Amino acid sequence: MSVRNRIPGRVVIPADRIASRIAEMGRDISADYAGEGLTAVVVLSGAFVFAADLVRALAPDIGVHVVFVRASSYLDRTESSGSIAVELGNADFEERNVLIVEDIVDTGRTIRVVTDSIARRSPATLRTAALLRKSSAPVAADSIDYLGFTIPDEFVVGYGLDFAGSYRELPDVRVLAGTDT
Repeated sequence: MSVRNRIPGRVVIPADRIASRIAEMGRDISADYAGEGLTAVVVLSGAFVFAADLVRALAPDIGVHVVFVRASSYLDRTESSGSIAVELGNADFEERNVLIVEDIVDTGRTIRVVTDSIARRSPATLRTAALLRKSSAPVAADSIDYLGFTIPDEFVVGYGLDFAGSYRELPDVRVLAGTDT
């Protein structure tokens, strides 16, 4: 089925609930990093919308430096390819407070690979924030420090999440039609 034949289905999380939860996450992160600097490592491409709203929800005294990394495993499919490519570039994380910002934790492999890659660069602290976690994600995915929502095991789009590059612009999170379970 082509991308154009798949349409966004039912709303899983409406935009107002997303905004409210991100404000709460921003307060929690701000309390944990009060008066300290923070390097937000945004996993592209899906986390860019979430990350933009999350860093704006942080207290002004945090002093956020944003770094973008590329990690991909889905390509143009609705299931992970099982192979994860991570591009960190020359980013310096040594002795910095690092927060990895991810859109969705499904298998847990991407967040684990990104976390391991950054950990080798000696950050002072290393935590994770994810907008979504699938209920079927393995136990290791329970170690997400700041979590927006746990969702059923369905392929979702919207609020930055895509299918083959489409549907990122939707203001809410929706199940992709044709993948409903």
